[in-house]
Amino acid sequence: MEKVVLRQGRERSLLRRHPWVFSGAVESAPEGISAGDTVEVVSHGGDSLGFGSFSPASQIRVRMLSFHAGNIPDAALIESRVAAAVGRRADFFANAYTNAMRLVNAESDGLPGVVADYYAGWVVCQFTSAGAEFWKKTIAMALMKFAPFCQGVAERADADVRAKEGLPVGGFSVMEGAEPPGLIEISEGPCKFLVDVRKGHKTGFYLDQRDARLAVGSLANGAEVLNCFAYTGGFGIFARQCGAMSVTQVDVSRDALELAKKNEALVHLCGTTMEYVEEDVFKYLRRCRDENRSFDMVVLDPPKFAETRSQIMKAARGYKDINLLAMKLLKPNGVLATFSCSGAMNPELFDKVLAEAAADAGRDFQMIARTRQGADHPVALGFPEGAYLKGVVLRAID
Repeated sequence: MEKVVLRQGRERSLLRRHPWVFSGAVESAPEGISAGDTVEVVSHGGDSLGFGSFSPASQIRVRMLSFHAGNIPDAALIESRVAAAVGRRADFFANAYTNAMRLVNAESDGLPGVVADYYAGWVVCQFTSAGAEFWKKTIAMALMKFAPFCQGVAERADADVRAKEGLPVGGFSVMEGAEPPGLIEISEGPCKFLVDVRKGHKTGFYLDQRDARLAVGSLANGAEVLNCFAYTGGFGIFARQCGAMSVTQVDVSRDALELAKKNEALVHLCGTTMEYVEEDVFKYLRRCRDENRSFDMVVLDPPKFAETRSQIMKAARGYKDINLLAMKLLKPNGVLATFSCSGAMNPELFDKVLAEAAADAGRDFQMIARTRQGADHPVALGFPEGAYLKGVVLRAID
């Protein structure tokens, strides 16, 4: 097996079980190692640090699969990782609150670059690293074997990050079992949603916001709710089901809003006014400000503003602008539920951005809740980058 030798002192992160080896940490690597091949990573002094998948095109040169010298990754190990990850979600299948969840959460489940989401018997995967691509057939077969009531396993290969690994960026394909229907109906607590696993965001639905949807719904009774970046209406549907007086769903995508309307039809509840607005959220918020409109609750769940740390200050300005606009639209005692899925923005910086927005808005707020990705999106202690989702619920007290 080929060996990748680290520069002196660069083994510290691996000793803390961080699974990434950056190109700048590599002192030497043999020529001709293929993408996805397993390599042994050794310290400058020659000590074995474990084994990982090599990626010659990526800044993350090796993604670790094992930190034990004698535990060489093979198909049996990969299958066991899948089985263990699915087994850790047993409570989700047992409590019947939802039939949609993440089964494999990449590095935090010991399978770097592998995401596998379960939608009512169908599994949709994304393989975003060279090692994940190398092992994807083994992973798909294991998912078909271990995922409860699994009817088929498919791949979404359209994530842009694949290009950074030198992997082709494609579309949707069935890997194991049957092909899923055009729209899959899932349940989540009191609500149901239709999921487009071929063209929807991520693998089709924002499973990581499950806990936040419940938190928002619990505060929505009798409220006039503005749901920004609504996508297929998740927060708005929950607010409606929990007694909101009115819900305005705003998104720039017509297709997403059309699916949101179909999701509304799955919720049998009378008395709530639902409005759909196809418009850029920044422009819509400014228009509401200029028209002196106000709401009891505003939800901000924007797309990722920062892909890398180099973009973080620009992203911070964007988060401040949009939260400032939202804060000005809140009625007295109004609630702002605001989120960031930019992993490069840490919670402390997000809090600072919100505090500065509140100061510029000239309003006082209490922080009444925090949310993060759900338990099916675990974060390995040695991999803090896995904690990408941050949610803060604020109440205006002026």
